[in-house]
Amino acid sequence: MARKKASSKKKYGSAASKSVEREMKAFKKGKLKSGRSGAKVKSRKQAIAIGLSEARAEGAKVPAKKKSAKKKSAKKSSAKKKSSGRKKSSKKSSS
Repeated sequence: MARKKASSKKKYGSAASKSVEREMKAFKKGKLKSGRSGAKVKSRKQAIAIGLSEARAEGAKVPAKKKSAKKKSAKKSSAKKKSSGRKKSSKKSSS
């Protein structure tokens, strides 16, 4: 079988790398806060995500966000709810 050749193209640009590096330094000092709530960031992954988010806003070369599983399942459940049919009564007829 033929193996798939790895692409030599970089996924992330240097501007994105610098943005993540800046956020990681703030995280290590304990000065990194999350956006809306202003709570202190405690997770390394969250610090990286903040850096990538800011890099996207600046227009740096960063891959698009992955679609979340919640949104996909919400679309499926809303499609099921839209079915229009009469509800069957559970009463037994007495004879």
